[in-house]
Formats: sequence, structure tokens, C-alpha cells
Amino acid sequence: MTDRTSRTETPAGAGEWFVGPRGAPASSADDDHPARWLHVTDKASFLTAAEEIDPALRERLAHVHLETKAVPKRPVAAVRWLDDDWVAVLTPTVWYTEHDRQVHTGELGVLAGPDAVLTFEAGDAGVREHALDRLRGPGPTHGSGAQRVALAVVLGLVGVASEVEVALGDAVADTERVVFDRATADPVQRLYDLKREITEARRALLPVSAELPELTTDERRVVADRRTLERVASTVERIDRHLDAHDDLLSDMLQVHLSQVSVRQNEDMRKISAWAAILVYPTVIAGIYGMNFHHMPELHWLLGYPFALLLMAVGCVVLYRVFRRVGWL
Repeated sequence: MTDRTSRTETPAGAGEWFVGPRGAPASSADDDHPARWLHVTDKASFLTAAEEIDPALRERLAHVHLETKAVPKRPVAAVRWLDDDWVAVLTPTVWYTEHDRQVHTGELGVLAGPDAVLTFEAGDAGVREHALDRLRGPGPTHGSGAQRVALAVVLGLVGVASEVEVALGDAVADTERVVFDRATADPVQRLYDLKREITEARRALLPVSAELPELTTDERRVVADRRTLERVASTVERIDRHLDAHDDLLSDMLQVHLSQVSVRQNEDMRKISAWAAILVYPTVIAGIYGMNFHHMPELHWLLGYPFALLLMAVGCVVLYRVFRRVGWL
């Protein structure tokens, strides 16, 4: 199959692609006006490129939380129709690193018009690579090139989020094995850290699920077909439900671990109490025979000393067997 994307590099290091119909190169005769996809690395370049496309776009983008260059401390998502032809999308991105079991957040900006798409991505989520893979593979042929690019970017965003959910699910399964392995150290810190990372992922996905329906509210403004966007929104909700289930499972594991700790403490207390009773018994016998009264039985008995030792030993053995039978030892 002929790749439906062709690429040239701009001097600034940004990526530029021309997207034609599926199964044909962008320069073929049946596609005289391929969509241009320009990808930059930061917000400043994004705003500059938007201004080069249309000077009025930069001022309108100021209302889409793009006025700052740094990634915000909390995830922000916005979908704004700048006019009948241009739509701007700002959304957080997530990715997961296995070596430290951390969820990281970044930003993705999309500006889609009739025959051009401008994107930027802050972070290492790799949404652009996922979108390129989708464009190079089999897919729908309806819609303009710009619409296919915008849809591929949205699907790439959801695909990355799905990979994060799967990675967190694997981490939860590994943590479950650790929790029920009594030979390992206290897993409470690991449980708490993983719950925090799941919360971070859900905080990043919540704005996405809240803003995606804005792309389907007006049928006259089409980024992709309504049914596809509804499936995308449903996928985001499914990912959030799975993350919620992972979080609930971690909470259950924490409760089970605390119950196990409580049971082990009770077992330790029973053992301590049993050994204390065994040790107290000979002490009582020794204390009785250690009294300094003149009129005491067996005080001058020839077998009194071995009898006292035997009494101590028999009593300790009887107590030990009783505690073993009731499960205290």
C-alpha cells in the first residue's frame, strides 16, 4: 500500500506533513489540495505559526489558555470554535514510566481548519507518533485531509491514555502480589504511591471527557463524524471507569493489609500472653516456697527441693500443651 503521508522537515526542526486520501500519495492527481499538518514543539512556536496562518487566530487563541508558555500545574482542557472553519483544542496528555512507576502529564494543542492542522505537544506522551501510525495504516476515506489529521490526533491521545491505563493495571496486579507476600516489607507506601498516580491520570483525563462533547454539539461544524467522536468520548469514560476500579482495588488491598497486620498483632499478643503465663507459674511456686514462715509444710522435707522443681516443670508442660491446643502457641 502506498503511504498516505509524505513529510518534509522545516528549518526550525518542526515536523510538516501533507495528508492526502487513503491509498494515494498527497501529490497525486486526485488530490490537488492536500491538508497541511504542521507540528511544533512548544506554545510559543504554536502561537507564532498560528499567526502566520491567520493573524486573527493568535488573538482568538488567547481565550483557550494558551497565553502562558509553561505547562500549567493543573490539567486544563478546552475546545473552542474560533469561527465556522477553525477549532482549537487544548488538552492534557499522560504517559507512564515503568522504572519509577510514575504518571506524568503534559499538554497537547490542536488548531484545525479547512485545509491545515497545527499541533504542539509538551511532554513525552508521543501522541504525534500515534497519530502518524494511524494515518499510515488503514482507515476511513471520508472527510477532508484536515479532518482525518484532527481525528488521528484525538485517537492518538485516547490511545496513549489507554496504554497508561493498561500499565497502571499491570502495576496494580504486581502490587497485589506484593501485598499478600508476607516475606516483603510493608507495602503501604507502594499502595499510596500507586493510588496517587492513578489520581494523577484521572485528573488529566477528566477535562478531556468534559470537553470532547463540545466537538459534537454543532453538526454544521464537523471535525469528524459524530458517531466516531461519541465512540472516542465513550472510550475516555471507559478508561476512567477502569482507573476507578484500579483505585478501588488498591483501597481493598490496603484494608486487607491492615486487617492482616491487626491479625498478626493479635497473634503476637496471644503468644506473648501464653509465654508470660508459662513463665509466671514457676515464679509463683518459687515465691511460695521462698516465704520465711516457721510453720510451712514440706519446708524441712528431704524431697522438697526436687518436688518443687518437678511441680514447676509439670505445670509449665501442662500450660504449654493447653495453649498449643487453643492455638495461642
